[in-house]
Amino acid sequence: MNKFRREADRIFERLVAIATAILGHRVTFFIALITVIFWFCNKRFYTQDIHYMVGDVILGVTFLCLFIIQKSFNRFSAELHLKINELVASHEAANNSVINLEEKTEKEITALSKEYDELLILEKKIEDNK
Repeated sequence: MNKFRREADRIFERLVAIATAILGHRVTFFIALITVIFWFCNKRFYTQDIHYMVGDVILGVTFLCLFIIQKSFNRFSAELHLKINELVASHEAANNSVINLEEKTEKEITALSKEYDELLILEKKIEDNK
């Protein structure tokens, strides 16, 4: 059962990574932009009540903002990961298991987090004994 659960988690994480990459890609944004422009040029758009038109414009802008925000987040995340990897790699005493942490599974990240929590507790005990 644990093997199935690990495999399901790994597949889900891969699907999330793929979806994130697709939603943040410029081609996807241009497809969404063309779709919104097509909707705004559609005859049904101009024949509806002004309240529905405003609602459709807000929906279209919000839809496009989804892709813009995702692209911005992907870029920010990649930059942050690179900076952190550089800091960890440049420090001799650092634990290299945290390099490329974004590629690890959620279970591996949780295990590393527990290790660091235990390390923090151990350091506090050492400081208290001084």
